[in-house]
Amino acid sequence: MEFPYAVYAADPAWVPPLRSEQRHNFSPKSAFFQHAQVQTFVAYRDGRPVGRIAAQVDALRIERYGDATGHFGALEAIDDQPVFDALLGAAEEWLRAQGMRRVLGPFNLSINGDIGILIDGFEHPPVFLTGHGRPYYDARVQRLGYHKAKDVVAYTLEASSAPPRTMVEAARRAREDARVTIRPVDKSRLGAEAAVISEIFCDAWERNWSFVPFTEAEFAELASALKYLVPRDFVQFAEVDGEPAAMLVIVPNLNELIGDLDGRLLPFGWAKLLWRWRTRPTRSARVALMGVRQKFQASSLAMALVFGLIEAVRVSPAVRDMQHLEMGWVLEDNFPLLRVMRLLGGRQYKTYRVYEKPLP
Repeated sequence: MEFPYAVYAADPAWVPPLRSEQRHNFSPKSAFFQHAQVQTFVAYRDGRPVGRIAAQVDALRIERYGDATGHFGALEAIDDQPVFDALLGAAEEWLRAQGMRRVLGPFNLSINGDIGILIDGFEHPPVFLTGHGRPYYDARVQRLGYHKAKDVVAYTLEASSAPPRTMVEAARRAREDARVTIRPVDKSRLGAEAAVISEIFCDAWERNWSFVPFTEAEFAELASALKYLVPRDFVQFAEVDGEPAAMLVIVPNLNELIGDLDGRLLPFGWAKLLWRWRTRPTRSARVALMGVRQKFQASSLAMALVFGLIEAVRVSPAVRDMQHLEMGWVLEDNFPLLRVMRLLGGRQYKTYRVYEKPLP
């Protein structure tokens, strides 16, 4: 967890992640470890660390696809091919020993976390709960026989930009349709509301590439971590005839407030973060989750539900003073969602690549 500080020491865009978050991610107490095996490796040269990697076998992935595919993740290394050779070689050897015949990654550590190696957009700082990268990573990994499996992209949107007429009309229809209700999260029922988000997410994303559902424990863990940081208006539901049909979750970009904390909340980081949170609202946020149940995706209501949710967030006081929204990550071939982003005036500004390789 300390090694990335050496990799990014001269990178002005990097924001050190919270060490407490990193410790939890790699801890066997994390909900991910209830269904996954993880082996971490550190590469040393002359007694000094020069790289790190994790290898993972997710039992839920194997159960769902039956394709003997393991994962790598948490890859960070100096610009040196032999170091990448050693790291990925160690991960591959461990995956073979677990019976894997293909490797896919990086997943950090799950597909429901941050994924991929950044291949463009290095000048932009990462937003909260997303990764960064170095320009040489792509070539170093490809030299080892890895090739593109899938790109995922992130869009940036000026929060103050005027919405297109298409969206305004769709949002109006949603408000006026007696069947449709748009409402914010009820924090007094947070457990039940989190369960609804999970149900919609798993239904909406079920057919997506490499999808693995959140477990109840994973989603409860995520909800617990974010409940104090996400304003009520940042979580919106759309209901049709009283049935939850779609949801949208936006997360404030906490990285704006923690950049100078060196990842530490102790001894004084907590106080600085709380003071900044109360006195200096973030100027950006990230659309972290969005989904429409499959039964509504092909209906005439689909756009009304999506734009109704977006409009409900856009006009909230918490968003009104923001400058930017990041929308991502999104699969490169999720054309309906990409169309929505372009209609909103979004601009693709980052691309992350997931790689694959057979393990003979």
